[in-house]
Amino acid sequence: MTPTRFHRSLTTLGDWLGTPLAFGAATLFAVLWLIFGDGMNWHDTATMITVYITLLILRADRRDNQALQAKLDELLRAHENAREGFANLDMKEPEEIARIRERENRTTR
Repeated sequence: MTPTRFHRSLTTLGDWLGTPLAFGAATLFAVLWLIFGDGMNWHDTATMITVYITLLILRADRRDNQALQAKLDELLRAHENAREGFANLDMKEPEEIARIRERENRTTR
């Protein structure tokens, strides 16, 4: 089964939320909320803080995953018996990667 457009969109959105642009968009939203809304009460402030913390966590997670991927790519390039198909797994959807891992685990047992 191939990933649907919805699955690819979710992956793209997840990648985008880990960028500084998403943090800027959240800041713009908060500023517009202050200007055009009826002010921020404690609940609104807590909501925006939660959004910022979530974006910071996503950013750190994205950085860690990119660093790990770069290290694995280097190991695959350095190992002469590495299979080429594994070098591009990061371009696949999470569900497809899980199926590949499951298939590999069954064949190596």
